[in-house]
Amino acid sequence: MSEPTETLAEGRFLRLCRQGRWEYVQRVNASGAVHIVAVTPEDELLLVEQFRAPVGARVLELPAGIVGDEAGHRGESAEAAAARELVEETGYRPARVERLHRGPSAPGMAAEIITLVRAHDLSRVGEGGGVDGEDIAVHRVPLSEARAWLRARADEGCLVDHRVFAGLYCLDRGF
Repeated sequence: MSEPTETLAEGRFLRLCRQGRWEYVQRVNASGAVHIVAVTPEDELLLVEQFRAPVGARVLELPAGIVGDEAGHRGESAEAAAARELVEETGYRPARVERLHRGPSAPGMAAEIITLVRAHDLSRVGEGGGVDGEDIAVHRVPLSEARAWLRARADEGCLVDHRVFAGLYCLDRGF
């Protein structure tokens, strides 16, 4: 039988909890997160770059977002959130979104469950860059050059989220 969960602190987006000896974070008013593997019709991998305060640096990432975090999106599926976030962040709309995997983001630190999806048949509908308060740079990297490009950016000191490599693995394996 599990021990009761105690709330240690709660902010607008996160809750710090303790259960027995474990301290961990939960998202408030969200059902998880989604990360999107998206390749343009020109065979370019879509990546985003933005400043992340917890690590004090700009980070290269797959386009991503929170599932059900706003009043108008409560109860949405990971696939619906992925389609919405892809347009907001990159300016590309998918015709179809396919779930690839679902699992914990950092199981020793966070209760968050992430869904990795593949966005298919993209069409450009805008510039991207995020919504109010977001400063997202969109990168369209030729898929054939992605690994070398990521290595060069990492050598320059840019942080690369490990989920980018998971996305490339899925592409390599035909997911």
